[in-house]
Amino acid sequence: MMNCRICSNNSDEIFSARILNKYNIKYFFCKSCNFLQTEEPYWLKEAYESGIGITDTGLLKRNNLFAKRTAALINLYYNKRKIFLDYAGGYGIFVRMMRDLGYEFYWADPYTENLLARGFEYDSQQSIELLTTFECFEHFNNPIVEIEKMLAVSNNILFSTRVFRNLPPKPEDWWYYSLESGQHISFYSVNTLKFIANKFGLHLNTDNRGFHMLSKKKINNILFNSIVKMSSFGLLNFLNSGLKSKTDLDHTLLTGKNDKS
Repeated sequence: MMNCRICSNNSDEIFSARILNKYNIKYFFCKSCNFLQTEEPYWLKEAYESGIGITDTGLLKRNNLFAKRTAALINLYYNKRKIFLDYAGGYGIFVRMMRDLGYEFYWADPYTENLLARGFEYDSQQSIELLTTFECFEHFNNPIVEIEKMLAVSNNILFSTRVFRNLPPKPEDWWYYSLESGQHISFYSVNTLKFIANKFGLHLNTDNRGFHMLSKKKINNILFNSIVKMSSFGLLNFLNSGLKSKTDLDHTLLTGKNDKS
């Protein structure tokens, strides 16, 4: 038994699994908020020898999909001309994609090298309209502490993490445990996300699968799901954001040269 990292109630051991092909670890389930966590993750230094897991073959596909969804939601619910932050932004792929679409996105990640969004690192003096953080919640050893850090930057958080229904799936039945990488240590149900929303006085929107939003804005969840689905079929083009791509402008800013060729 150990304390739940979300609600601090008791979590009971529910099963064990072998990670990194070498460590047998225990998983603990909280019946109060339906959160699943590993035992204290002593193996993380080894798991993060590479910042991005070798098995993450969906990295580019996921960023492309989330860029469409994020752009659609910003156009409908936020001020598209404000400043946005991709928290735990990895190599900077998502920030570059969003800037190419015309949005003033910035990057922050203390653990991964910024390869594609250099020059657009987050300045803590910036006022952030919406914070995005994709495929990060499952990596948090102390989720509440991390969420508090994000809310200190913006009270609007758009994020992704796979959720389960009812009881957690067995290790052999759910790829999202990412046993090969050892990096996924926190797993959420919709009930867990509802608990988090209530704790911080926020509204929760979710597709009940892997895409979610915590926000001060009250948005009909059916409409939220419709936007998420339609964004994959050209909703952004229909909305016509009116923003100009920052691709060339960023080049001029970084080089000091205006290439008109």
